[in-house]
Amino acid sequence: MNNYDLWTKYLDGELKPDKSFDIIKRELEIGGRRAALYFIDGFIKDEVYEKILEFLYIQTPEDIEKIADMTHFARLKMPYVEVDSTNDKEAAVTAVLSGPSVLVIDGISGALMIDTRTYPARGVEEPQKDKSLRGARDGFVETLVMNTAMIRRRIRDSRLRMEYMQIGKGTKLDVAISYLDGVADERVLNILREKLHNMELDGASMTGQAIAEKLQKNAFFNPFPKFKTTERPDYASACIFDGRIVLVMDNAPSVMVMPISLSDFFRETDDYYFQPIVASYTRIIRMAVSIANVIITPLYLLLVNNPRIVPDWLQVIMPNDTGQIPLFLQFLILEFMVDGLRLASLNTPDSLSNSLGIVGGLLLSQFAIDAGWFITEAILFMAFITIASFSLPNFEMGYAMKFERLLLLVLTQILGVWGFAGGIIFIFICMLFIKTLSGRNYLYPIIPFDLKGFLELFIRYPMK
Repeated sequence: MNNYDLWTKYLDGELKPDKSFDIIKRELEIGGRRAALYFIDGFIKDEVYEKILEFLYIQTPEDIEKIADMTHFARLKMPYVEVDSTNDKEAAVTAVLSGPSVLVIDGISGALMIDTRTYPARGVEEPQKDKSLRGARDGFVETLVMNTAMIRRRIRDSRLRMEYMQIGKGTKLDVAISYLDGVADERVLNILREKLHNMELDGASMTGQAIAEKLQKNAFFNPFPKFKTTERPDYASACIFDGRIVLVMDNAPSVMVMPISLSDFFRETDDYYFQPIVASYTRIIRMAVSIANVIITPLYLLLVNNPRIVPDWLQVIMPNDTGQIPLFLQFLILEFMVDGLRLASLNTPDSLSNSLGIVGGLLLSQFAIDAGWFITEAILFMAFITIASFSLPNFEMGYAMKFERLLLLVLTQILGVWGFAGGIIFIFICMLFIKTLSGRNYLYPIIPFDLKGFLELFIRYPMK
């Protein structure tokens, strides 16, 4: 059995074009020799292939008689730019399933991979969750090449690297490691390359969260995110300039920024577009609101349960009546109700979601107060928490703060002052033992203490 028969038998056995209507095997004759072209219907560009086939059909036996391998054929006879030869049959199968087409010619060893793929793609509209007042109005999409191009458009630096890899088993996922050579930490790069190379995941699990969990093991009860994601190419480019590494994934409209610490979640896109004093002010407000989001209801519960420790100037916030339901249960019920309304709004059509959320919240709150189930102060604090949760666009960090708040509520109800103080210490210890991909502490620049990094928590210095 010659080379052509071996290749076509293997590709037919793996791809089974006779059983899948969208996998096409096109049998050709090029220079008087048998040839076969394998591709996925819907991934190739018809106009480009019309030109390629027109060029291949005019080849004569004399034109290709001295060509022995596909590398030589690509150099002399393939007018398209994105081509690569291979002698690995498994790599050829993966190429067909990924989008490129594979050409096999009788008497020429190997196969030729022609990348004319085009994926169905939406526009690069600004992401709904990660908006900016003065920034660019484009966002990442689900196509790897378009996402890397949007980063490349902003970083016209010869040091910018885009390292391509395929990871996982079964349906292999295309990823690209984007960084600035000489600026990014080479040790962290090597750690990331090794982890991605050894990653074992099935195709059905290939999501950004699955990759994050494989890159860095996380305890089930530890909700703090180890990586920051963004849907904005301008913010990702700024992170690359700062020496961070950005992992771009195919089929994902967001990228992962690494390594990060807790302080990175308080820095947002608008910090790069506002004046330094304005950006510093908003950063301080963001941090203060986030801290208040965690402690405000447990602290209020502590004061209500221990009125003797409340100073006279704070007596105005104390309720006259705590309602028919204990205040602790009021806060818990309201926490679950807010999440229920949020989930309901996600499954509501856009034209109704805003009005439904506002009207539903107002009606439920008013009826609960009139019925004597909840007190006005509890509704007020939960309204603040709900609004404050949007100060950080990171969804995972928002729920991490929610779990911290619930833990403090339970401990404060059970143990009082000691429970409140012990809960804060416990949360601090949990963060203390978290290590980032670089091995640095999650609480950096507080632990280990770095004066410059600590000041940058509050101050956005003028750009150099």
